[in-house]
Amino acid sequence: MKISKMALGITPSSTLAITAKAKEMKAEGIDVVGFGAGEPDLDTPDYIKDAAITAINEGFTKYTPVPGILPLREAISKKLLEDNNLSYKPTQIVVNNGAKHSLTNTFMAILDPGDEVIISAPYWLSYPQMVKMAHGNPCIVETKRENSYKLTPEEFENAITDKTRAIIINSPSNPTGVVYTEDELRELGKIAIKHDIYIVSDEIYEYLVYDGTKHISIASLGQEYYDRTIIINGLSKSYSMTGWRIGYVAAPENVAKAISSIQSHATSNPNSISQKASLAALNGDKTFINEMREIFSKRRDYMCGRLNNIEGLDVIKPQGAFYCFINTEKLNGKKFNGKEINEAKDFADILLEDFSVVVIPCADFGTPECIRLAYAISMEDIEKGLDRIEECVNSLE
Repeated sequence: MKISKMALGITPSSTLAITAKAKEMKAEGIDVVGFGAGEPDLDTPDYIKDAAITAINEGFTKYTPVPGILPLREAISKKLLEDNNLSYKPTQIVVNNGAKHSLTNTFMAILDPGDEVIISAPYWLSYPQMVKMAHGNPCIVETKRENSYKLTPEEFENAITDKTRAIIINSPSNPTGVVYTEDELRELGKIAIKHDIYIVSDEIYEYLVYDGTKHISIASLGQEYYDRTIIINGLSKSYSMTGWRIGYVAAPENVAKAISSIQSHATSNPNSISQKASLAALNGDKTFINEMREIFSKRRDYMCGRLNNIEGLDVIKPQGAFYCFINTEKLNGKKFNGKEINEAKDFADILLEDFSVVVIPCADFGTPECIRLAYAISMEDIEKGLDRIEECVNSLE
């Protein structure tokens, strides 16, 4: 039977596939160190879990309004005002089944077939696939190592065509960990304003910034920025709630209304229990976030220090998120047990097959010369994994 061209054009997530492979190896009794998963290893705080249990016991198990319960949208509005200096009415907010769902709904709401979305590489691997699912065309713009893989205004402007409808800005970034400054965002925003382009601002890692780095929401830079920005965020990373699947969109009211209409037919409301848990998370203090950030900062410093002492690996010290992004081109041409390295995937395969270390090769992120390591795992595993990576590199011929 026929499969749609759209479906055939979508590639499965390599990060999820590699993470599943690591779990399979662990189940077989293999001592695997997995640097792949994009989720905090810390447990969801008890006060959030308690709110979910209370919701279940109180029978909060029925349909809710499609865009989410009003108290949750009000809490998100309050968060945006207090943390980002942004004023959004609850009618401008739609709660979704995770930030992936938020992004997919957004592209379905703003794209017509053939519309283009500018995505700077390296990028989170799901962005192009989501655009294609909405029958749009991803327009990939390669950035430079000397610019810390940040998109420059000139690169942005040169990529614009009469079909460009939106640009994605992800700050802090997955996979690089770089954070755009206020001035950098302002210059990119000026171009979006000039060409009347939507700014899809993925801010899911906003709280995970280090060394005094400040996260800035581009929507906060002025009315013209606000009017064309669609903020994507959620609770997965900040409250270690990846499995709860709560994301949200804050957008101009007509965009939010369109997203809500789409969601009404696709999934109805987000999970009722998770909404109550998310309300408790947002109404609580930020002690957990601050503690997690401090833990990740220590892991980041250790990992970057170790990696920078391994010859052949070029590492950018991340300002945010929880990934180290590593260029491995200097290893090309080297071999291990007859296996030759020609790109980062070859190195990743050797690490997996011969050293039981899982890293993410970044061809699907637009950079086949790089790998990504998450430090959202225990320090014990980080130390063990880096020992194995060092042993591997030192064994290459």
